[in-house]
Amino acid sequence: MFADICLPVPFESFTYLVPPALESQVGVGVRVVVPFGKSKKYVGLVLAVHGNEPQGVTVKEIETVLDTAPIVTTLQLDFWRWIAHYYMCPLGDVFKAAFPAGMKKDEGEKKRRRKNIVEQFDGTGCPGVQNQLNEWQQTAFRQIQDSWQTHDITLLHGVTSSGKTEVYIHLIQQYIDKGKQVLYLLPEIALTTQITNRLRAVFGEKLGVYHSKFVDADRVAVYLKQLSGSPYQLILGVRSSVFLPFRDLGLVIVDEEHETSFKQQDPAPRYHARAAAVMLARQYGAKTLLGTATPSIETFKLAQDGRYGYVRMDRRFSDMQMPDIEVVDIKRLKFQKRMKGSFSQTLLDAIDETLKAGGQVILFQNRRGFSSFIECKNCGWVPRCEHCDVSLTFHKKTNALTCHYCGSTYMLPARCPNCEEASFMNVGLGTERIEEQIRTFFPEARVTRMDLDTTRTQNSYSQIIDAFSRHESDILIGTQMVSKGLDFDNVHVVGILDADMMLNLPDFRSFERTFHILAQVAGRSGRKGRKGRVILQTRSADSEIIRDVVDNNYEEMYRTQIAERELFRYPPFTRLIYVYLLHRDFHTVEHLANQTADLLRKSLGLRVLGPDCPPVGRVQSMHIRKIILKMQTSDNVARTRQLLQSIVGQVQAQPIANSLRVYFDVDPV
Repeated sequence: MFADICLPVPFESFTYLVPPALESQVGVGVRVVVPFGKSKKYVGLVLAVHGNEPQGVTVKEIETVLDTAPIVTTLQLDFWRWIAHYYMCPLGDVFKAAFPAGMKKDEGEKKRRRKNIVEQFDGTGCPGVQNQLNEWQQTAFRQIQDSWQTHDITLLHGVTSSGKTEVYIHLIQQYIDKGKQVLYLLPEIALTTQITNRLRAVFGEKLGVYHSKFVDADRVAVYLKQLSGSPYQLILGVRSSVFLPFRDLGLVIVDEEHETSFKQQDPAPRYHARAAAVMLARQYGAKTLLGTATPSIETFKLAQDGRYGYVRMDRRFSDMQMPDIEVVDIKRLKFQKRMKGSFSQTLLDAIDETLKAGGQVILFQNRRGFSSFIECKNCGWVPRCEHCDVSLTFHKKTNALTCHYCGSTYMLPARCPNCEEASFMNVGLGTERIEEQIRTFFPEARVTRMDLDTTRTQNSYSQIIDAFSRHESDILIGTQMVSKGLDFDNVHVVGILDADMMLNLPDFRSFERTFHILAQVAGRSGRKGRKGRVILQTRSADSEIIRDVVDNNYEEMYRTQIAERELFRYPPFTRLIYVYLLHRDFHTVEHLANQTADLLRKSLGLRVLGPDCPPVGRVQSMHIRKIILKMQTSDNVARTRQLLQSIVGQVQAQPIANSLRVYFDVDPV
C-alpha cells in the first residue's frame, strides 16, 4: 500500500510506503509523520491511498499516524485544490497556510485526539435580545432575501452608519435557526474586537473567533471543535478562516468587501479571501453577502451587470446626517508659511473646539514611524537598507532606522558617513511624528496611537479600541486601521493629514483606493445624533477624486474609473497575472526575465507587458523583475497555468537559473 502525502513544502505531493502495521490506520485526510530529505521529518496529510508503486525511486515509509479519523473533509480538500489551481501555487503551500502551526508539528499522537477538544476558549456568554430592525433595515433585510431567490451572491451597498451589522445579525439568526453554519469575514483583526462583543451578546457560545493574534493552541482548539459533534454555528474571523472545516455552511458574509487586506501577499498561496469565500459558499450551496459602503469596482460591475444581486441602504441609522467634509489646500498654506507643523489652523481649531465640548478626535495618517526618512542637510545623503532598495524609516521612540520591507534595524548615525556633518532633517510624516506634534499643541489631551508598532501583542488592538470607546483617550492617531468599520459614539472630528500620499502611487487602482480610504475614515465621524466634521488636508484640492469624496459620490467615481479601465484594458475587463522573478545577481535576473517575457510573447503577444523593475526593485538582497499578463476574462485558467509552468520550467532548467525564484500573483491588488 502506498500513500500520496501533502507536505508543508512548495510541491504537490510525495508518495510513501505504508507499513503493513499502519495500513488500517492510514486513510485520506489523516496526518502522518514522514521522513524528508536526509534528516528532516514532517507532518503531512494523506491525499490518496493506492497500490501504484513509484518506479525508479526509493520509497520511504510512513513512520507514525497522528489521527484516528480525518481532520479535513472532502469539501475542504476540493477547496484546497481550487486555491492551488486558480492562484497557481503548489498544494503544499495551501496545506501550510490552511492548518494552525500546532497541527503541523509532531507533539505526540495522543495529545490532540478528538476527546481532548477544547469546547470553548474565548469566554462564555448568554444570548441576548436582538435589536429590532428599523424601517430601512427591514427593507434591506427583505430585499436581500428576495435577491437570493435569483442570485447566490448579493452586494449590500450601505453608507457608513447605515446599520449593516444589525442586518447581518438578523440574517445570521435566520440561518442558525435553520441549523446552518455561518462564516463572517472581516478584513482586519482590529475590527473583530468590537464585532465580537456585539455578536457574543446575541449568539453566546455559538460564536467562535479565529485569527492570527490568538495563541496557536487556541487556533488549534477552534479548528478541532469545528470537526467535533458540537461545532460553532457562527465563525467570525479574518481571511484564514476560509480554511476551517464546516459541516453545513449556509451563509458567508464578507464585510468591507472592498478591502485590500483580504488579499494574501506573502507567502503563497496569494489568494483573495473574498473570491475564496465565494467559491467556498458555492461548494456548500450557501448564499454569500458582500457588504460595504464603498464597493470595489470589480464587485460593483458584477452587480451592475446583473451577475450579483444588489441592495442599497442610503440612509444612516436614526437619520444621522453624513459629516461635513471641508477641504484645506495645504499646498497654498505651505507656500504662505501658514502651516503649523503638519496641521492647518482650520484643523487645530476644530480639534480645540471638539476637546472643549467633550468630544473625541481621530487623526488619520497612512504611514507609521516618525518620518519617512532622514536626510543630511549638508549633502543630501539618505540612509538606505543594505538588503532592499528603500530608504529607512526613522522611529524616534527607539531612536532607530527601520526597513519596513525586510525588518532590518540600524542605529541612527551620529554623523553623515558621506560628508561627516552632524546635521540631519526629518522628511515625510508618520504617525509617531503626528503624535509628538499633537501633544505639543494640546498638552492636556489624552492621546493614543494605533498602528503596526503599537499593536504587536495579542490584546493590543482591543485595549486601544476599548479605551477609546470608554473615552479614556481624547485623540486617536492611526493608519488605515482607524478607517475600517470601527464604531465610536463620541467622535466629532476626523482629521485627514495628507490625502495625497495614496493618490500619487503608481497604480491604476490609486484613485479607487483613495476614495475607499477617505470615505471610510470620514464615516467614523458624527454618530449617535450629532453631525460630524471632517477636515481633509490635501495638495490636490481641485482633484476629481477629492470632489467625489466630499460629495460622497461613489457612482461618479465609478463611472470615471470604469471608463478608464475599459479604455486601457484593466480589470474588470481583463484578469491580471504578475510573474515575479527573483535572483541575487542583478544581471542574471535581468537576462532571465527578458528571456521569460520573450517566450510568453510568442504565445500571448501583446498581452505581455515588461519585464519591469517594480518600485522597490530589491528586497532581502533579491533583485526583482515583474512581468504583467493581461489575460482575457474568458481565457481558460488551466491552459494559462499550463503555459506559464511550461515556460518557467524551460527557463529554470538552464544552469544559469539555478538559484532563480519565480512565483505568480493572480488577481493582484
